Amino acid sequence: MLGYVGSGPYCYTNSLAMMLGGEAPSTAVIETLTGSPFGAQLIAGSLPLFDPYGWHPEIGLDAAVSLLGWSCERSDGGTPAEALERLLAACSRGPVLVGPVDMGLLLYQPGTPNADGGDHYVVVLAADQDSIELHDPHGHPYATLPTQAFLAAWEAKSISYIDAPFVLRAAFVRHRRVAPVDALRQSLPEAARWLVGRDDLPMPPGSLGGAAAIETLADLVAQGTPPGIRTLLTAFGVRVGARRLNDAAMCLEELGLSHAASIAQRQARILGSLQYPLVHGDDQAAAAQLRLLAPTYAQLHTALTAAGRDADLPSGQHQ
Repeated sequence: MLGYVGSGPYCYTNSLAMMLGGEAPSTAVIETLTGSPFGAQLIAGSLPLFDPYGWHPEIGLDAAVSLLGWSCERSDGGTPAEALERLLAACSRGPVLVGPVDMGLLLYQPGTPNADGGDHYVVVLAADQDSIELHDPHGHPYATLPTQAFLAAWEAKSISYIDAPFVLRAAFVRHRRVAPVDALRQSLPEAARWLVGRDDLPMPPGSLGGAAAIETLADLVAQGTPPGIRTLLTAFGVRVGARRLNDAAMCLEELGLSHAASIAQRQARILGSLQYPLVHGDDQAAAAQLRLLAPTYAQLHTALTAAGRDADLPSGQHQ
């Protein structure tokens, strides 16, 4: 089993690693602690994401911070001027984790402005009324942006999973030392809960999770992948999905859960193999691979439950 080292859309994970500094575990551990590898969703029956039904990065960040023994101050809302005041105050004490922001409005990135930029997270290093300096984990250390342009991106008008704009996290404090392996072990009950399917989170009508999401996506792809979905999958979804599953496999192996690890690695390999046929328009081949992927979420839940009965991992009906 070989871990992946390289570029990829790990924005909130890389941003959190920067905030934790020398105390941060590997990004593979952080991503796994967020819960993101443990499921799939098809939002409103048409938007495919290889993360659990009802999951989003705000949930994942809070989970990882807590499991690692840290806390932070999260704030949001207000007018752009009020948000800037919060940011200035927070930056006076150190770096600040900011997001989600609208990636398509980060104007130092080539090809912006872009209406389809998607959600993103960054670490703001310094701010004043004129400019913002930040580390953007999408390959832009020490990027700068006029303050008003940054505020437009930070308002995140196109991002639906937040209740208020201008989200920031600051004042990170470590309350207890938690070894990465212990944090991972403590995360297993929630991983199993994601895999079995949660119904306590608001989702748009027609949304699907787990095997049902993947099977419906396979049908959609087999009929001819819509251009917007093809772009989402090839530029983002397949890349991040395969990486986070491989990272989860490495973490499960570290816990001695070899059977669960082998299933997660198989998921990663199936998902990674979608990139070529999707790029080259071989939709029948891509659909066939998706149909191989669909039953693996239930298999992973079964493996985790069998391995962790003493930890009271949840069981139940799969999405």
